[in-house]
Amino acid sequence: MQKLCIVLLAASTLVLAGKLNPVTVLPEEIAIPYSEEVTRPATPPAPAEGDGFVVGVVDTVGGTTYDWCANGPIYRMLCNSPDYGIHVVWMYSASDQTTHPDRNMRYNFYDYSMGMWNWIDPDYMQSGVNVFTERCGYGNLDVNPVTDVATVPAHLHTPLATDVARDLAPGAGIFEYCPGSPALEGYLWPPLAVSQNQTIHLHMIDDASRNAIFYSRGVTWCDWSTPVGLAAPQPNPTFPNHNIAASKVSDKVCVTWEFSGGSPDPGFYRISTDGGTTWGNSTDLPWPAAHGGDTATSYHITSFFPYYDRQDKLHILAGVMPFVAGQGYIIPADIWHWSPDNTPNWARIHRGTCQAQNLQAAVGYNALYACRPSIGEDRYGGLYVAWEQFDSSNVEPGPPELLRADIFYARDNYDNGQTWTPGVKITDRSSVSHRFPSIIDRFNGDTLYIFYQIDQHAGFFVQGQGPCTNNAMVVHKVPVTTGIKEQKQVPLHLALKAEPNPFSNRTRLNYSLPSTGRVELEIYDPTGRSVASRNEFQAAGRYTVTWHAQDMSPGVYVVKLKAGNELVTRKLVMTAR
Repeated sequence: MQKLCIVLLAASTLVLAGKLNPVTVLPEEIAIPYSEEVTRPATPPAPAEGDGFVVGVVDTVGGTTYDWCANGPIYRMLCNSPDYGIHVVWMYSASDQTTHPDRNMRYNFYDYSMGMWNWIDPDYMQSGVNVFTERCGYGNLDVNPVTDVATVPAHLHTPLATDVARDLAPGAGIFEYCPGSPALEGYLWPPLAVSQNQTIHLHMIDDASRNAIFYSRGVTWCDWSTPVGLAAPQPNPTFPNHNIAASKVSDKVCVTWEFSGGSPDPGFYRISTDGGTTWGNSTDLPWPAAHGGDTATSYHITSFFPYYDRQDKLHILAGVMPFVAGQGYIIPADIWHWSPDNTPNWARIHRGTCQAQNLQAAVGYNALYACRPSIGEDRYGGLYVAWEQFDSSNVEPGPPELLRADIFYARDNYDNGQTWTPGVKITDRSSVSHRFPSIIDRFNGDTLYIFYQIDQHAGFFVQGQGPCTNNAMVVHKVPVTTGIKEQKQVPLHLALKAEPNPFSNRTRLNYSLPSTGRVELEIYDPTGRSVASRNEFQAAGRYTVTWHAQDMSPGVYVVKLKAGNELVTRKLVMTAR
């Protein structure tokens, strides 16, 4: 089957602690544990062929062999500076040793004025630049809203302490450092946020207990306050599942965490309205009404992701799982959005599930069937959420057998996250696993950016589950239609056109949908055999699909577009090269 690229126009050792129970699932009616001993056919069915589509364009910005990118929730790893370009960081290593002695935070930058990434090497493992000068990891990214420079934390090991680096200019890749020692000595896993007054806020876990959260800030560069605990009177997380967000238009800061010892697990948040000087009470984040009857709702360690939008409104994303008789289950897995400005506060974005009997392998450590959401917004205030979701029948051969994942996104209906469009899968089913997505914080044009890892082997080398592989770190660019006004510009008729036609290697198929619904697009060769197809739910709007036909023979092909009860057919003429 040929590929069609579619463009929409409209660790640390604590990773292993406490969360390695056998993976379980929740069927439709009764909860039955899932384990490696589950009965399977003697000869597993061959995996289905990919759907042939890749949504948008993928830029490879670097690589890593350190394939375990996040303990719990994903952190912010991709940020936009509208006047300069796009910043991205990831946890880097090129080593095949289990200790990864060269582990670092790696940085790359897309320069709007040049129209290119600053550090791209023919060997993608060499792309990007190291942020720190010694072994470190588990940091994230935020951009100073005044200077537009990248600010990156990490915990270093000699001594163990949280350090922070900042670029000397937007996209320069030349960093100066603010050592955490002695004030931040003994603290690790430090997500960071920078607020509108340039204060740097750090949310960390102490090394002594490895379960308690602390906060420190730098009002001026390299002047860290003494870390203070923020959980009391609520329980500490007992696992590094904490996160932080700071407003770019006020002095608000929000920290979140999940308590991993609950039955089910509760979640909490705490807010400062004066830039971290004082804090409100630690507050329970009530569970959404995801389930009923004997099935309780539990937060998962891949929760939470907090965010302040352009209007200074707070949003928190949660991944939730069903909980029955003291046991959590990986399906159905829900992604929910919470805002104190909405009534009700909670709205479900997506439910990832399958029939229990169709789940052909485990999802692996610290994951749900759909999990690790992150959130950003467009220039009109539309909210976008990305997450990873596993494919129930796309199995990495073992031992252990593990499911591979894809990347999805959804958008709200410009109603502050009260309702959401159906999720869109942007990656093509294949022999790799797409993991740990981080969506861009804000974008001003009509292209959505999502950063993630393409893991060559679904089992994590860091966890001893498979071979060490060179894994691409990519920024996926998805053209989208933004703005309420633009949404109303719906085509009046079903239409299909190919440009160029005739063609030699590839052609673009432009089509218009007058209504939302199931869309089937299929190309047939001169013998009537289907050579490329797509069948999915799409919103009304205009779309462009690129068909790469370099492996096809010259001749007359037919493309059919079916939407609802309407059908449009066009001839495609492929000439000799």
